[in-house]
Amino acid sequence: MNYKLVDKQVAVVGLGLTGQSCVRFLLAQGAKVTAYDSRPHLDVQLPEDVEVHLGPFDANELSQAQLILLSPGLPLAAPAIQAVKAAGVEVIGDIELFARFNCKPVLAITGSNGKSTVTTLVRDMLQASGIKTAMGGNIGTPALDLLAQDYDVAVLELSSFQLETTYSLAPTAATILNISPDHLDRYADLAAYRQAKLRIYAQAALCVYSRLDALTRPEHSANLISFGLDSQADGLGYQSDSGWILNQGEALLNVHQCSLVGEHNLLNIQAAAALALAGGATTEGIRTACGSFKSLPHRCELVREHRGVRWVDDSKGTNIGATEAAINGLRGQVPGKLLLIAGGDGKGADFNELLPSLAKVDKLICLGKDGPAIAALKSGAELVDSMAKAVALADSLADSGDMVLLSPACASLDMFDNYHHRGQVFAQAVEALP
Repeated sequence: MNYKLVDKQVAVVGLGLTGQSCVRFLLAQGAKVTAYDSRPHLDVQLPEDVEVHLGPFDANELSQAQLILLSPGLPLAAPAIQAVKAAGVEVIGDIELFARFNCKPVLAITGSNGKSTVTTLVRDMLQASGIKTAMGGNIGTPALDLLAQDYDVAVLELSSFQLETTYSLAPTAATILNISPDHLDRYADLAAYRQAKLRIYAQAALCVYSRLDALTRPEHSANLISFGLDSQADGLGYQSDSGWILNQGEALLNVHQCSLVGEHNLLNIQAAAALALAGGATTEGIRTACGSFKSLPHRCELVREHRGVRWVDDSKGTNIGATEAAINGLRGQVPGKLLLIAGGDGKGADFNELLPSLAKVDKLICLGKDGPAIAALKSGAELVDSMAKAVALADSLADSGDMVLLSPACASLDMFDNYHHRGQVFAQAVEALP
């Protein structure tokens, strides 16, 4: 590796988990590190030789650095960061730094929804094929921490925020699973959000996209493979009458061998298989992983069946596309009514896009900052001011054979610490039902 950091003056901007990972890595490489965070009060433990600056960013101060590591939670468009770039200081993120030091194959995953499921499934497929695999990025372990591990292939979940500051990552295979409106409080419009996602394909040897979502198709690439719900001979597909997932027209695995359910997961499995095969996975490894895979927490997770009613936690449904996928994927499995609990901080989304999916919902219960906007879309919707009241109301309306689905179509920070906390509060209320 020719890239050197010894004695380089580096500023780490943003001290969340990613920022702290950057500080550790930079120090180990011999860099001289100064750390910054916009929060005026922050309890973070860093080595004594790292100078920490809290509060509003000073562009003149930041411009003294030779390199800036920007955390993904902070936008490149911030005035201080733009001023630093104009002064000629290079601004990158942790994924870019990872790319400059990593020398092993990378499989990269992004999308509005399903990223964590697919990333974990790819890891499992590779491991079941006997391949030493490291997994991280926007899930679990920060990417720079992976460099200390012994692996043959790295599997990275990447957010649009991380991709904004990534320039030289060259994945063996990369995918955009889907694109739906999200983070429109940070991006000017859906097109700008898509452009950030498309960066994952820039230097990928193989681009894996969805035939069901034209926005996921690369604008420029010679080596493509697609996935979808039809049985076309090229790419991955699905033969609905037999239940076979196909690869280039040949049977790869049967959906009845898979623990994941729902139409959206048929697509997730295909995308994961395409990436895993590019990383060296075997058909047997793919089948083994799909058979034993468990849904990740807060992603269409069955919390309880109580008096014949199934209660499902999809708190990870933090945008419209995720909630659409949950409704469409689960509706066919519900013999009775489907009751939806939704609402939170919509991050600037246009909730009218939910209308077709809400037509499949029998009862809508809303809460949170944008609860009233969602409730206005469906006749008979009801507003509540807490998760406990939402669960109690759903319990009073549900009968045996029904399903109650928490899939908010919104972020959680208006009422909860994060989507994990929201799902936990929902589960606790459901478990407490008499």
